[in-house]
Amino acid sequence: MVAADAADDVIAAFAEIYAARFPITRMTTIDAYGGDDDESMAEDNTSAFNCRAVTGGTGWSRHSYGLAIDINPLRNPYVNGDTVLPPAGQAYLDRTDVRAGMIVAGDVVVVAFTSRGFEWGGDFDSLKDYQHFDR
Repeated sequence: MVAADAADDVIAAFAEIYAARFPITRMTTIDAYGGDDDESMAEDNTSAFNCRAVTGGTGWSRHSYGLAIDINPLRNPYVNGDTVLPPAGQAYLDRTDVRAGMIVAGDVVVVAFTSRGFEWGGDFDSLKDYQHFDR
């Protein structure tokens, strides 16, 4: 589920990803996890809308507005200092050891979203959020 004004771009991006045979582990709405982002990430669930605070903060996440998507979060963890979310994502911190479902700079997933005005969390300076795209 995404915001209406992002829907066409998200559909087009996922069509490109699908055509390239990029594997998505699971894709279900966050309500299947009772809104629990940690549980969703632990199951490598690709998701978008979730009314929640920004990780490590108190303001609303872009997910709350349907303007952010997390893809294969176990294989593409959030990393801020010693914090790795989900914790099992630790196995995927070496981004040079590219395995199925991992997102890396310049790949089909990054190009599909950034060419449509999304920012990739792997390009963030203060932390890395390899799963995350938003606008």
